Amino acid sequence: MSRRDFALPEEDCQFLDRLGFVWETVIEGNVRRVVVYGYGIPSGYRQTAVDLNVRIENSYPDTQIDMVYFSPALERVDGGAIKAICQDAFDGRVWQRWSRHRTTQNPWRAGVDNLEAHLLLVNEWLAKEAI
Repeated sequence: MSRRDFALPEEDCQFLDRLGFVWETVIEGNVRRVVVYGYGIPSGYRQTAVDLNVRIENSYPDTQIDMVYFSPALERVDGGAIKAICQDAFDGRVWQRWSRHRTTQNPWRAGVDNLEAHLLLVNEWLAKEAI
């Protein structure tokens, strides 16, 4: 796993490498995504680690990262439904898309926010959904 179909900003590469993630940048059908393998999932889910990806727009980092995609699909331990999900095909796999977005209270800050900031937000979504 070493595809680098496009370049990420150096601070994103350093963040991913600092945390020891195995990751790739993949382009499929003009869609650019960062794929992170073995991403740790908090308690409350049947899975402890899954792969995740996020879509990176051509104008990133000026344009926000939105949503997150998991494979295999996450399931809550209590069997409860996860809100606002659907399936998404990418890179020969089916991913569970979590339709989550920034709000006016938490807008994307161009020049400040980055992949690390988005994954911190993803962790918040995971924690809230597991309750």
